[in-house]
Amino acid sequence: MKIHIGLGAAILLAAPSTAQTPRPGLDYASASTIVGSCVQWAMENDRNVAIAVMDNRGMLVAFAHMDGASAAVGELARWKANGSAMFGRATADIGALNPPPNLPHAATLTGGVPIYTADGVPLGGVGTSGLRPDEDAACGTAGVEAAGLTTSRGE
Repeated sequence: MKIHIGLGAAILLAAPSTAQTPRPGLDYASASTIVGSCVQWAMENDRNVAIAVMDNRGMLVAFAHMDGASAAVGELARWKANGSAMFGRATADIGALNPPPNLPHAATLTGGVPIYTADGVPLGGVGTSGLRPDEDAACGTAGVEAAGLTTSRGE
């Protein structure tokens, strides 16, 4: 019996692995840095924002909804993050593509930016809402850069 178990284990260990090559993913530490940077900026400027960070599968990784920010602001932040994560581009650019008006769960308003590794691997998107549109995008971009990531594919 011991021989059969040992032989089976040896065969399994010798068989080639069929596992998929691992890809970089957006971790909580990076997402938290992105959120924290935006919250810090908003507090320094006496503003109330919501920030959502989603991975490239559209899963929410980190979210902050500051006191005084409306519920609508939080929902818009999630839509912006989802749009950027799904399409790998800024929400302002998605809006310029003239998408259908019923594009599900993706805002086309300025304030969502994609998240990439330095090598151009897509990780997700960040959406910020509650500021002026240009400030929303700048806050998200600053958060991504604070995490050592980029908003550009690098092409």
